[in-house]
Amino acid sequence: MGFVLPRYTAEQARRTILRRIPWEDWEAPPSLQEGIARLFGEALTPWEATARIVRDVRRRGDAALRDWTRRLDGLELTTFRVPPETLRQALEALPASLRKALEHAARRIEAFHRAQPITSWLTQDLGGTLGQLVRPLERVGCYVPGGSAPLPSTVLMSAIPARVAGVERVVVVTPPHRTFAQEAVPVSPVLLAACAVAGVDEVYTVGGAQAIAALAYGTESIPRVDKIVGPGNIFVTLAKKMVVGTVGIDGLAGPTETLIVADDTARADWVAADLLAQAEHDPLAAAILLTPSEGLIRRVQEAVEAQLPQRKRRDVIAASLQHRGGAVLTRDLEEALDLANAYAPEHLALAVQDPWAWVPKVRHAGCVFVGEHAFEVLGDYLAGPNHILPTGGTARFASGLHVGDFVKWMGLVALDPATARNLAGDAAILADAEGLDAHGYAARLRQ
Repeated sequence: MGFVLPRYTAEQARRTILRRIPWEDWEAPPSLQEGIARLFGEALTPWEATARIVRDVRRRGDAALRDWTRRLDGLELTTFRVPPETLRQALEALPASLRKALEHAARRIEAFHRAQPITSWLTQDLGGTLGQLVRPLERVGCYVPGGSAPLPSTVLMSAIPARVAGVERVVVVTPPHRTFAQEAVPVSPVLLAACAVAGVDEVYTVGGAQAIAALAYGTESIPRVDKIVGPGNIFVTLAKKMVVGTVGIDGLAGPTETLIVADDTARADWVAADLLAQAEHDPLAAAILLTPSEGLIRRVQEAVEAQLPQRKRRDVIAASLQHRGGAVLTRDLEEALDLANAYAPEHLALAVQDPWAWVPKVRHAGCVFVGEHAFEVLGDYLAGPNHILPTGGTARFASGLHVGDFVKWMGLVALDPATARNLAGDAAILADAEGLDAHGYAARLRQ
């Protein structure tokens, strides 16, 4: 017998794979702790290690970037900026089918984000003129992971909405990779081509916490930005948490996650394939099936057992499913949706007979995939909505990346004399209640 998909009751799942652990209670696995100790020569927490890198880049700029790139990525770089012509050359050198797919994805992503409203408005219904002015950010930094695999899709998902919003300069940072050490630019050509398709202005070969610090504070080579978006590893996420306030951030990304709510009508081979696709991201990824059907769990187990040996990243998949995933037998679909809402997943797939009937019951999810033909892999690449989504249960209060993340909303007040006099009296009364005498005086002068 091959790999056995872990199985849980609803109560067991609540205590284990569906249990959310707060950031402050998260413990680094032994392998990560050992790696930090080797790098720094002493035992440090991930937060302490990240803080040292961020402080060093803030203090020493490019010199620190070169040092940390050598120590962490094993590469000696004298320059970080990718020449603009390299992006165009990478696009032109792509196989025709891959270029077509990238451009197809870019068109759909752009069309979806252009439908998101970010318009300024004015009203005179409250006296005088009041309104809202929308202004795009000037510089945005997009972090694109490149460790285990290049992610051109993340280039499109982060840079295209910024472009739609009217951001003046869109910057991409991505780690150099030893696989491409002999190339003029040590970055995957398909990632560089995606930058060309997305209209990125600047690309820098720097990754990790040092890249976040460079974007936040600026160095000799890398000008500071106004906001940083995009997912990354634990060090990238911690660095974003450290620099928030100096710059804006989109959120704090954790390991990716998918919940599939399914009934007995779901195709077991499709469910299994979707679980494996999610699990191959990372050993910490969560791929979980919630279903009231014993028969479906049995068939999915058989399909997982048949499909797993064929997957190139089967070791990663097995580790993810063994420790973070599995099948949960629920009392009914109502309980499955209750569990899903409590977990607030990044991706929620409804593989049930009448999926639209269950959409109104979904309260918390980064993106909802309605029916078996709306499978999550399409959301990763080109369905339209953004794939940079809230993880770790933050879908309770956060949203996926959207055009509104790349603009500022400014209130506008333009009152005529009569309206100002009419409002001044109540403003003065409220100022008095707060004990702010100068406020009240300024208001009464206008009466």
